[in-house]
Amino acid sequence: MRSYSFFTILLLCFAILVIDVFAFYWLQMVTELITTKALVWVINGAFWIFTIGLISAILLLKIRLDAVNPIKKQLIISSLYGLTISSFIPKIIFVVGSAVLSATNYVFLDSKSLVVVPLLALASGVLPFSVIVFGILKTVYRFKVHTTEVSLPLLPSAFDGFKIVQISDIHIGSFNFRYAILERAVRLINNLEPDIIVFTGDLVNNYAWELRGWETVFNKLKAKNGKYAVLGNHDYGDYSSWDSKAAKQENFLAIKNFFAKTNFTLLLNEGRFIEKQTDKLAILGVENWGMPPFKQYGNLGEALKEVSEVSIKILLSHDPSHWSQEVVPKTDIALTLSGHTHGMQAGINVGTKKWSPIQYKFKHWAGLYKEGNQYLHVNRGLGWLGFPGRIGMRPEITCITLRKHGRKH
Repeated sequence: MRSYSFFTILLLCFAILVIDVFAFYWLQMVTELITTKALVWVINGAFWIFTIGLISAILLLKIRLDAVNPIKKQLIISSLYGLTISSFIPKIIFVVGSAVLSATNYVFLDSKSLVVVPLLALASGVLPFSVIVFGILKTVYRFKVHTTEVSLPLLPSAFDGFKIVQISDIHIGSFNFRYAILERAVRLINNLEPDIIVFTGDLVNNYAWELRGWETVFNKLKAKNGKYAVLGNHDYGDYSSWDSKAAKQENFLAIKNFFAKTNFTLLLNEGRFIEKQTDKLAILGVENWGMPPFKQYGNLGEALKEVSEVSIKILLSHDPSHWSQEVVPKTDIALTLSGHTHGMQAGINVGTKKWSPIQYKFKHWAGLYKEGNQYLHVNRGLGWLGFPGRIGMRPEITCITLRKHGRKH
């Protein structure tokens, strides 16, 4: 909650209070049907105890954030996010639904029903509540493998069928040292028998201590031709307060060293060759490059220097906005792999159709995109940040197969 000003937090608490006042008003129409007064008192008391408790917890955390144990801080913040979203959104639907149904009832029946209106509205609020709770308890770690093929006519023959497994946005602190959960994803990745594994940024939420004990899990990832990674915006420590520049730099170095310990080649505005037989392709990576307010550490020109003559180049760049801003108009990079958006951890995926509120902020936010002869794939992320769940946007492992002439049959 450090990224939000105290004024913003106050507005949030005020909004929660206003919605709850209206929700309580409509709830009374339901409780009027209950003949046991003691039960009504329990329901009303529980309603306001939860509301006052939630608002108090949000304000207290904002005031005393620096005093909270760093390891417990992530758990507390994510719990508050979960409680706020799982209660606030259904209550909004309940209030709006009650108001609309009541107004419609007045217009068309010229009388109101104290039973049907609030009960229907209450049901409309229960459904999203159930979906949100399911997203927190079940979907958040239901890893899904997305497979796709990319046809590249200039692809060297030796790389026809070359398999790239992409993961992104692990946000390891959110796993709260539950190593077995991520090991499930590792097994899915290794079963794909990748030629290379690439990680496209946001290893941590903020701190290097989040990585404690994770070397064993990451070292289990196996790829025939190596593992490559780039940094994301959260890996620089820009969203935390530091006692000194040296402390921030020490944290940053520890994060970078983790990649070396787990046999990942960290690409910091640089490129590498991958050779098969007499053919080769280039894989290059830039430091985080994003549209403001995200910082631009990346230097694409520097990354291209040593690999410019290779016909097929694969770029790792955390933020997908980089593709349309610098990659497409200025380079011949064949395939760019990004993450960052998480698909907002909420949306709809039905067949080839997908929708999420994040699409109103990011033009490219999930899946495969093509412009001319250049491709972009945006991974939905393997972990989570903030809201401790995923609704219709499962954590993703991407398997991309490179083809020279399209699908083989």
